Amino acid sequence: MFALTAITPWHWVGFIVCVMVFLALDLGVFHRRAHVVKFQEALAWTALWVALSFLFAGALVPLRGKQEAIEFVTGYIIELSLSMDNVFVIALIFAYFRVPSQYQHRVLFWGILGALFMRGVMIALGAALIQRYDWLLYVFGAFLVYTGIKMLVVSDDEVHPENNPVIRAARKLFPVSADFDGHKFTTLLRGKWALTPLALVLLMVETTDLIFALDSIPAIFAVTKRPFIIFTSNVFAILGLRSLYFVLAGMIEYFRYLKVGLSVVLAFIGVKMLLDPHDQEEKWFQVDISTSVSLLTVGAIILTSIAMSATTAHREKKAVGYNKEAKPKDPEKEGTPNAEEKGGLDKPDKPG
Repeated sequence: MFALTAITPWHWVGFIVCVMVFLALDLGVFHRRAHVVKFQEALAWTALWVALSFLFAGALVPLRGKQEAIEFVTGYIIELSLSMDNVFVIALIFAYFRVPSQYQHRVLFWGILGALFMRGVMIALGAALIQRYDWLLYVFGAFLVYTGIKMLVVSDDEVHPENNPVIRAARKLFPVSADFDGHKFTTLLRGKWALTPLALVLLMVETTDLIFALDSIPAIFAVTKRPFIIFTSNVFAILGLRSLYFVLAGMIEYFRYLKVGLSVVLAFIGVKMLLDPHDQEEKWFQVDISTSVSLLTVGAIILTSIAMSATTAHREKKAVGYNKEAKPKDPEKEGTPNAEEKGGLDKPDKPG
């Protein structure tokens, strides 16, 4: 058996450089001109990012062993699943600000670039705190159970930019133009630099991702405490978020039970963290749920919620079509033939 390769700073640098190259190619070559990203293009990009993620997992097997590869895949699935809820919130933000379709990819690009930086900082901070205070894992577990229950009972189908402190601060500090100026985030307003509505959209997307990261990053610590695995699985999930948005944004009705599934996933992961001995001596109430079991459980929950959503949407569309066919016709709209059109049976006789 080959010895495992130790993760060095050069692995971190190499991975980050590869990500920066991919992002530069994305914005500088493939999406240099603003255009509407169609479903087929988005689906191809999504398939590419998923394929790259699993290729990376495959490369981890000879380098770091099968266990870390499974941890990466599990973390990636968890992050990608939680990101799907983020996708629908972003769709609400774009609809609220009426962002033209051709500018949405640019907002997502810079939003994800900011998300990579914020999550990198949060992962580094979280890993350092857990290494020093391992009891925080139980705090994270309780927080995830609470978040899962809250997600299930609290409805947040609307966005309220006026309640966002970052948006309020931006409006106070900078003038904001009333109209978009192409894909620009700043413009000249009466001779002075001002933010465009697209800049406010970007701030909304960034703060939304920060809120979602407060749920997703603690969740992945239930799978592994290895910073490199946590960071890389997060990065791959975030990189696929842009194309995933354009795939899912027009199919919201097929994911109506996704939030229920995600709430169950968060609660399951929280319970796992509360029951896990975390490399300490097991107590009578503790049990070590393996990463493979966690992966299968999370995958089954998400797939079940999507299947139920799709089945319900299909039944509703079928019922609507049946009702349209069965609806009686309105004689006034259709028109009723008069006596003469019926062959003159009621026509009075002519006088002899």
